[in-house]
Amino acid sequence: MKLQFLGAAKQVTGSMYLLELEDGYKILIDCGTDMEREIDFETPIINKSFFPFDASLINLVVLTHAHIDHSGNIPMLFREGYEGQVLCTPPTADLTELLLFDSANLHLRRLKAAQGESNKKHKQMDRLLRKGDMYLQKDVENSLENFVTLQFNKKFTIKPGLEITFFPAGHLLGAAHLYFSITEGDEIKTLGFSGDIGRNNYPLHIDPQILPPVDYLICESTYGNRIHEDKVSPMDAMEAIIKETCIDKPGRLVIPAFSVGRTQAVLYTLNRLIEERNFPAIRVFTDSPMGRSSTKIYAKYLSYLNPEARSFQKEYDELFDFDNLVYLQSEKESNAIQNYHEPCVIISSSGMITGGRVEKHIADNISNSYATILLIGYSAEGTLGRQLLAGSETIKVKDREYKVNARIRKIDVFSGHADQLGLLSFIKNQQIDKLKKVFLTHGEEESMLEFRHEIQKIGFKEVILPAKNETYLL
Repeated sequence: MKLQFLGAAKQVTGSMYLLELEDGYKILIDCGTDMEREIDFETPIINKSFFPFDASLINLVVLTHAHIDHSGNIPMLFREGYEGQVLCTPPTADLTELLLFDSANLHLRRLKAAQGESNKKHKQMDRLLRKGDMYLQKDVENSLENFVTLQFNKKFTIKPGLEITFFPAGHLLGAAHLYFSITEGDEIKTLGFSGDIGRNNYPLHIDPQILPPVDYLICESTYGNRIHEDKVSPMDAMEAIIKETCIDKPGRLVIPAFSVGRTQAVLYTLNRLIEERNFPAIRVFTDSPMGRSSTKIYAKYLSYLNPEARSFQKEYDELFDFDNLVYLQSEKESNAIQNYHEPCVIISSSGMITGGRVEKHIADNISNSYATILLIGYSAEGTLGRQLLAGSETIKVKDREYKVNARIRKIDVFSGHADQLGLLSFIKNQQIDKLKKVFLTHGEEESMLEFRHEIQKIGFKEVILPAKNETYLL
């Protein structure tokens, strides 16, 4: 069989892998948005395929989790002729629906904004059409009809000689490692796809489970060269920052947070502070309609949460709702926060400060010396989040320059990815004499190189960093 790396190869985004069996059966593992993809300005738009393969020839799609860099181009796949199923866990199906509809609405707004007869509008429209992944609501609806959900830890036979099992990955509600058992001739080959690996003792999420021994392992490496710095608990970290920002002085705490996963972890932690430590109920604004919708999905799937969260919910009835929590829906409500002059916490997306309502909250507060901007996750190159972490004295938001007077803080207790130690722990559970090859994906090349060195130090010699579109015989 053959494995082709079509995305997240020596970069973080765009996860997509094509597994072709000896009999020609083709499985696409993830179909994510590549946020680093360069636009082709040379090839004519007409009859240009979005994918480097014929979508109608794919037999099956398997989805590790809902994040858009893993799921974001599934509607494009159906638009280009795919007619099969998408296998995933039940929470992944619900969260993916939410994220894909949000993407479709964003595409529609961009297309409407590019309509017009001016040269500027023509250039905007040409860029969007060349970008290609401008699917709309009906495309999402068509794809969702084909989602089929599987439970964790239950072997599923796709066809004779091809079995799959989902194991908890801990990265997000419903996130999975994939374990394939494939019989070709007289030989049984096993493959493991890590998906994104979560952390032990993370708020809400279950701990990542180890995979059974495999012949080939495809492993993410986002934090392959980093160790999480913060050793305190999420509750301790949040308590200290809110105290110094909103209690010791009348300031504002702005937390850019991804709507799915990160926002729920922060809200749950704030709720625990209030209920278990009698922490003052400072006004908290959650400014993300998608964040509210995904919070309802988290509340729906209690059995997929960790024992601590289930126990808290049983005792206090609510995981995410508490005194002085305000969910904002309209942009008018969002804009009105600037007129609230008491100490407060503002949680808004996106986490890297790239688009979304958080940009306005950053613009409104970045020059305020009483404000703190708290970054709680990974920020990619080129994002406002990365600029702030790098110590920029000024930043530009929507073409306007702002002086950075606010305090910039970063904690990694809410990072949803395992660090180098966690990744190594995941790989150490494999058998050295069985594992033939480790393929590293979903990471910046610098991170991959250091992580490969660490893997080889513990005895796994065949560690490969595939380039995009490279194919390997297994």
